[in-house]
Parts: sequence; structure tokens; C-alpha cells
Amino acid sequence: MDLSKIFLKDACPTSMGGQAVMEGVMMRGENRMAIAVRVPDGRIHIKTQPLSKPGWWVKTPIVRGVFAFVTSLTSGMKTLLYSADVLEAYGAYDEEESDSSNGAKDEDQGRLEAWLTKKFGERAVWNLMITFSVILAIIMSVGIFILLPTVVVSWLKHFTENAFLLNLAEGVLRILIFIIYIGAISRLEDIKTTFQYHGAEHKTIHCFENNLDLTPENAQEFYTLHPRCGTSFLMFVMIISLILFSLLGWPNVWIRLLSRIILIPIVAGLSYEVLKWAGRSDNFLVKILSLPGLALQKLTTKEPTKEQLEVAIASIKAVCVSQDAPYIEGICDKEAHLLEERHIGSEPEEKAA
Repeated sequence: MDLSKIFLKDACPTSMGGQAVMEGVMMRGENRMAIAVRVPDGRIHIKTQPLSKPGWWVKTPIVRGVFAFVTSLTSGMKTLLYSADVLEAYGAYDEEESDSSNGAKDEDQGRLEAWLTKKFGERAVWNLMITFSVILAIIMSVGIFILLPTVVVSWLKHFTENAFLLNLAEGVLRILIFIIYIGAISRLEDIKTTFQYHGAEHKTIHCFENNLDLTPENAQEFYTLHPRCGTSFLMFVMIISLILFSLLGWPNVWIRLLSRIILIPIVAGLSYEVLKWAGRSDNFLVKILSLPGLALQKLTTKEPTKEQLEVAIASIKAVCVSQDAPYIEGICDKEAHLLEERHIGSEPEEKAA
């Protein structure tokens, strides 16, 4: 790993960021976000929407990390669902391939959705779906990556009473579970494609921050690894939680479970501050602290194709426009110019900072 190609000396760090979605990339600029999706016929569908001005918390260390984590999780779920809707609208899924049992299930789900929409309104149903998805994701993440390791490691107390060793074993197990999880899902074809778009996102941001023309050829010259990646944030979470939990000793399992849950916001806040520091600095200490996260990014990013880079470039060009530029939704060219207007669904606009 050549760190000089990741912490680029002449680069100008920006607030540009994003995430991979299904067959595409979401990119956030200063005042708007764009979701670019490669539809089955090869064209690019782009939607841009405004970002609200950041609240008071954006200047409050630690606290801003907690807000950023929650809003990013919510926004990420919305963009993923939207990209799936785009692919479905353009015929990426063949409903005739589903068997009769799935058809009956889909019909029941359609009736339930129709009843909920009629009863509470489309916006309320959409918000309910997002809220449920986020809550479920948080519960599963906390259960698997926070609570499970401390319960499993409890049996080691029969061999040692050393609180430091027990907390170390818990932290190492947590990291191993996460790595095994990433390694397992990376074998799925759809996930491989998503990881390629993740790499395309990073390469494009590197290209943008080095003030080069946004072309697939220029972007391809960069690494798929980036110091401000959310994958690095997750690694910081696991390392900081290991250190912080070690300060609490090794009480009984119920106190440990409760303390882990209570300290999650603090861990997230501290991890966010370290990530921001890593994103705007290239000193030796930052590089050392970033190594575990960068190594993990080797699992969550893959080398993109030229076509995937074109989608990422289109998404970044869609947000690099004047503040009074109109918002668009539909088929666009590679320069993010609207060619054919088409609205997908009717989900509420993104308002997260």
C-alpha cells in the first residue's frame, strides 16, 4: 500500500463525499446531493435534490459525530431504496421470473401498502418504511458487533481475570466478526458490483480533489482507497470502543451490555472526529492510525470499470453546479445534463445535512 497515493500531497481536501448504491453512486456536494444510476439500457438516470443547511451541532465536537452518523444512516437507506426503485422502473427486475408463491406474497404486500397509503398518506408510509429500516439496521448492528462479542468472551473469565486481556479479546473478536462478515458478503455478485462503484466513488473524489479533469482515464490513475471513507469510520469505531471499554474493567455481563449501549454515541462521536482529522491531514501519526481502516477498504472497494467511473463522474458533476441551478430527475448524459425527464416514485426530498 503506497500511502503517498492516498494522502496526496498536492490534493485539496473537500467536503465532497458519497456512497455506492445499486448500480450507481450517490454524491454529496456543498448544497445538493445527486444519485446517479446506470439503468439496464446503458443510460444514466440522475436525481439531484437539496441539502438543508447544517444545524447548531455541526460545530460541536463529538455531538456532530452522533448526528452525522444517524443522518448518514437514514440518508444511505433512502438512496439505496431509491436506486432500487430506479432499476425496477427501467425494467431491471423481471416480475415473471418470480413463482406463484412470491406473486401472492407481493400481492399481499401491495394491498398492505395501499391500505397504509390510503390511511396515513404516501409521505407517512415512506417515512415509516425508512424509520423501520434504520431501527432494524441499528438493532442488528448493535446486537452482532457490539453485544455478541462481549457475551461470547465471557467464558474466557474461567482462564483469566485480567480485565485488559478480556477487553482486548472482545475487541479483537468484534473486528474478526466484522471482517468475516464483509468477506462473506463480498462473494455475492451484486455486492461485488456495489464495491466496484464504491471504488469508482473514491477514485472520482481523488481526481476532483487533485483538480484534474473529471474523466475515467484520469480517475483510474488513483487508488480505490480514501482516508475519509465510512469504512475507515467503522474501523475507528471498533478500535476506539476497544480502548474506551477497557477503562471500565470487566463487570458482570449485564453491566457490560448496558455500558456498551450507553457509550455508543460517545464512540461514534470520537470516531467521527478522528476521521475528519485523517481527512484533512497527512502527518505520520494520522497515516499510522488510518492503516487499519485503509486495509479494511481493500475488502469494501474493487477496481471499477470505465462505465462505472462514468456514473461516478456524472454524479459529482451533477452537484458541482451553481446554487441556483434547477434540480433534475431523469436520463442524463455523461456531463449530467438532463436529456429526458422522468420521476421515479414520490418519496420526500432529502433534508439531511
